[in-house]
Amino acid sequence: MATNELPHRFGPAFAVLAQSVETGRIPGGVLGIVDKGGGRITRSIGLAQRVPHERAMRDDTWFDLASLTKVIFTTPRILALAEAGTIHLDAPLTSVLADLRQYDPNAWERQVTFRQCLGHQTPFPAVEPVYTYGRDPDLLRTFVLQREWRKLAQPVYSDINFILLGLAMERLSGRSIRDMDAGAGFAFSADPDRSAATEDCTWRHRVLSGEVHDDNCSALQGAGHAGLFGTAASVLDFAQGLLDGSGASRETIKLIRTPLSDKRTHGWEHAYNGWSGGDHCSPETIGHTGFTGTGLWIDFESGRAWTLLTNRIHPTRHFDSGIVDLRRQTGDIINGA
Repeated sequence: MATNELPHRFGPAFAVLAQSVETGRIPGGVLGIVDKGGGRITRSIGLAQRVPHERAMRDDTWFDLASLTKVIFTTPRILALAEAGTIHLDAPLTSVLADLRQYDPNAWERQVTFRQCLGHQTPFPAVEPVYTYGRDPDLLRTFVLQREWRKLAQPVYSDINFILLGLAMERLSGRSIRDMDAGAGFAFSADPDRSAATEDCTWRHRVLSGEVHDDNCSALQGAGHAGLFGTAASVLDFAQGLLDGSGASRETIKLIRTPLSDKRTHGWEHAYNGWSGGDHCSPETIGHTGFTGTGLWIDFESGRAWTLLTNRIHPTRHFDSGIVDLRRQTGDIINGA
C-alpha cells in the first residue's frame, strides 16, 4: 500500500486516540502503522508530559517500552542463543544458572526450562516487589536466584520468567544487560526532554522521564523483563523486519508464531478471543503490551503491524485510563478498515 493511502484509510484509528486524549483518559500517545512493503504512517497526539510542566508529544518521542522489552530485546536473543546451540530451549535454566536454588537440589525452580519461561508456562507468581528488598543490584540478583518462590497452582504471565532469562543472558555474556547492545534505534535510557513522562514515583520522589519506570528493573539496574526505550519509528522498524524477514532468522520467526498454549507463543501472545489486538486481526497475529501504556501487534497474514505508544500512567498508575478498550478499538479499526 502506498504511504499516501494510509492517512485516509486509517484516520478513524487516530481519531480514537485523539478522543482518549481529549477526554483526559491519557495525556498523549503515538500511533504508527506499517505494512510489509514499507508503507508507513505515524501520528502523535497530546502531551508527552503533563506535570510539573507540559510538553507536547512528538512523532519521535522516546517511550519507556516496559514489557515490550520481553519481545523486542530478550526473546530474540534467547532464541538466537538456542539457534547457535549455546542453550537448549528444553533444558533447565540450571544448565546456565547452576546456582538457581542451589541449596535445595530437589527444588521445583531447578526444573524450569527456557521454553517454559518464554511461554510463561511456569508456576512463578505474576510479580514480586524485589525492589523492596534493597538497592544493591548484585545482592538482588542473588535474592532472585536463591528465593524459595511461591508456587502457583496454574501458570500465569510472570515477570520472574524474563528476569531469570535476563540473568542467564548476563551469565553467558559476562556483561550486565545495560552493558549490552540494546539494538538499532533502542536504548536503556533516554533524554528526559525527549521522552514521554511516566509516573510521579512514590519511592524515587520524582516524575520519571527517560529512566525506567519498572520498580524491579530500576533496582536491578537492568533486567530481561523491562527497561528498553524506543520511538514509534524504532518499534515499527523492528516489526517490519519480522514481516519481511530481514530482522530475524526464519527459525526465530517460526518460533514466535508457534503457539505454546491457548494464548502464548515463544515470548509473544497470539490472537485469541478478547485479546489486546482486537477481534478483527487474523489468526496469524502476534502482539504484546507494556504496563506504561505501550503495545505492538504484527499480523503476518495481512502483512501489517501497528504500535500504540502512550503515557497512560502519567502522572499515576492509579487511574482508569481506558487503555484496554483503546487498544482493542484501535486494532479493530485498523483491521476492519
